[in-house]
Amino acid sequence: MRVGTADHGGQPPEAAAALINHRGVVIGWSHAAEVLLGRPAAAVLGRSVLRLLAGPGAAGTGTVADIGTVELLCGSGATVKVRYRAERLGGLSAVLLLAVEAEQASETEWAEALSRALLAQDRIGFVLRDTDLAVVRTNIAQGGFAGPPMSVGNKLTEVMQASDAASAEEPLRNVLETGVPFAGREQRVRSTRSPFDEWSFSVSAVRAENASGQPLGVAVLLTDATEHWRAARLRGLRLRASARIGGTLDIERTSQEVVDLLVPDFADFAWVDLAEAVLSGDEPPRIHGGGDLHLRRTAVRSRQDPWPSELLQPGSVVPPFPDRPLVRRIQEGHTLVVDREDLVRGLAGPDHVKVAVPEGGHSFAVSPLSARGLLLGVVVAWRAERMEPFDEEDAALLTEVAAHTALGVDNARRYTREHRAAVSLQRRLLPHASTSTRVMETTGAYIPAAGGAEIGGDWFDAIELPSLRTALVVGDVTGHGLHATATMGRLRTAVQTLAVLELPPDELLTHLDDLVMRLADEAEPAHRDAVGATCLVALHDPVAGTCTIAAAGHPPPLMVGPDGTSGPLPVRPGPPLGVGGLPFETSTVDVPPGSVLALYTDGLLERYGTDIDGAIRDLADRLRRLQGAGVELAPLARALMTGTGRQTDRDDAALLLARPSPLEPDAVADWEFPADPSAVASARSAASAQLAAWGLKDCAYVTELIVSELVTNAIRYAGGPVGLRLIRDDVLFCEVSDPSNTQPRLRRARTTDEGGRGLFLVAQLSRRWGSRYGQRGKTIWVEQETSI
Repeated sequence: MRVGTADHGGQPPEAAAALINHRGVVIGWSHAAEVLLGRPAAAVLGRSVLRLLAGPGAAGTGTVADIGTVELLCGSGATVKVRYRAERLGGLSAVLLLAVEAEQASETEWAEALSRALLAQDRIGFVLRDTDLAVVRTNIAQGGFAGPPMSVGNKLTEVMQASDAASAEEPLRNVLETGVPFAGREQRVRSTRSPFDEWSFSVSAVRAENASGQPLGVAVLLTDATEHWRAARLRGLRLRASARIGGTLDIERTSQEVVDLLVPDFADFAWVDLAEAVLSGDEPPRIHGGGDLHLRRTAVRSRQDPWPSELLQPGSVVPPFPDRPLVRRIQEGHTLVVDREDLVRGLAGPDHVKVAVPEGGHSFAVSPLSARGLLLGVVVAWRAERMEPFDEEDAALLTEVAAHTALGVDNARRYTREHRAAVSLQRRLLPHASTSTRVMETTGAYIPAAGGAEIGGDWFDAIELPSLRTALVVGDVTGHGLHATATMGRLRTAVQTLAVLELPPDELLTHLDDLVMRLADEAEPAHRDAVGATCLVALHDPVAGTCTIAAAGHPPPLMVGPDGTSGPLPVRPGPPLGVGGLPFETSTVDVPPGSVLALYTDGLLERYGTDIDGAIRDLADRLRRLQGAGVELAPLARALMTGTGRQTDRDDAALLLARPSPLEPDAVADWEFPADPSAVASARSAASAQLAAWGLKDCAYVTELIVSELVTNAIRYAGGPVGLRLIRDDVLFCEVSDPSNTQPRLRRARTTDEGGRGLFLVAQLSRRWGSRYGQRGKTIWVEQETSI
């Protein structure tokens, strides 16, 4: 090893010192000088310093603070280049020479130059921390670099919030332990000292070591990326606002999306107040100045859940505002940013201050929700934990978000109004939910679709027919919206008209099929293929205890018998309405009293699964279980309409439940007579005797006259056999059947006519009358009032 070379442990090298008198004689020699030149003090003291020079040069003894480089002779004969500094000692005629090896002097100078450069500039932050991560040297302490001010000895937790300090300390500890540096790591810093602000730094760190490789600390370089970070944050908020707000037509959900966007990235508290008229779909009143603005808190969000109890709660009415300039500026469409004190002065009302200023809130921003010249409400933001106040850039962002929100809220408001009108129209087109006669109890239910499809063309109907019969109808028009609702209304009217004509279910569907084809022809060419419907008609006859069913592309009805057996009824499927050219067929099934029939649309099946057969089984099973518990029809219908809860409700659904009741054992009496004029008297006598047995003697005379006229007409014009049936209920039904298909016709007989007054008398003596056709002949029925 060369003489004079030494390990200094990573510290600056110790300078060799020599004291030279005015004659150039060495009068002092330090231990470091002995080590540097390998010359003991005894060999040097009292000798001229020139004898130590390895070549020509001067020691500069005549000049104070002279600096230079020279080669010196070592005791071994070798030479060493040194960097020296000469200073005259005050009061003494001597010069102190300090020298170190030139190589070591250069390293030290460069290190000092680098340190001075880092500490002097204000574009890059420099922090030298020890092994405890306490500050040793930094340029941030001088205020020349952005960031929380810090002093020598400060640790991370003393200058930034605890969460930020924890995230910053972990990678620095890792650098200390492993020696692996990192570069360009993003670090968020929120100051706990004045000025309270928030920054984003790009951080790089490297371990500082001594010459032996032992860690002395961490050197940290910081680049201020706050402007880029804030710009990226605001840009991200704008993008999320465009993507998330206004994607639904629900007013309250749109409002909640706004506050969820603002907290916590933009504010610590946020809420939306909307005019009460907006929530119901109407236009808000035009109010200028203070007073009751009819606002309601619609959506709230805070950084720390739950919502503070001292603030106005969701759904609460906002108190009246004082007539202040701050209120008027909001009504004029301005976004305002004020501090807590200015807001308190601007409101000047303790009620508003109490419910509108959160604890710790120091900066307030509000932007109106305006659309088409209407003030729909306001969106409000507060900062409490975030120490930096709102600025102009934040106000511009809130204005953009509010404008986007106002458009979404106004669209949702107008949709709510139109949807409310459409639902009201549809519900007015549907019958009463529940009906009840002595032989049949029915309950219907309808729910619109969710997920944007909303109202559609599903309907149900229970039509009371003569002779205690009931027509049960359920149908589903293709598509959704007002056009489907309008089509449903036309079809339901047609069904009622055809049902009153007492057509069999298959003939009724045939006429309905013709109507749908005509509607398709009337539609625009592009929409003709979308005009269609499915329908199911079930005709219940309590006397026979049967249901005659015909279907047009519709799922089969379900029945739960009195014994608990359940399942779909056998139905011969027909084509959907509007196809044309194909027949509809009927099926007749026994329906014991006490059974429950369920007619439904496919929208209900979708609530039980995507597999149609499986959904029908699940619906039938649930109907059986609920009916077995003795549930009334109305709650039973509501329970069935909920589905399994696992499926979507993208289609509207209709359900009709029917429960037949038994007739009294002696409520029906029937006879058959031959086509003989003498049978008229027998028919009259039989009817009179039955009425006497029922205790209806008061209407016996009228009934005898009606029976006499109808049986006489049947024998005269149709032949035999002639059937007579009496059905006792709240009213008395008299039916006469004959084998003819000739339509009876009511006419006014002239004075000279000998006949033609029979049906006229019948019509005058009864409440109503009519006829229906069967597979063999027709039946004329008459409905009479009774005293019971």
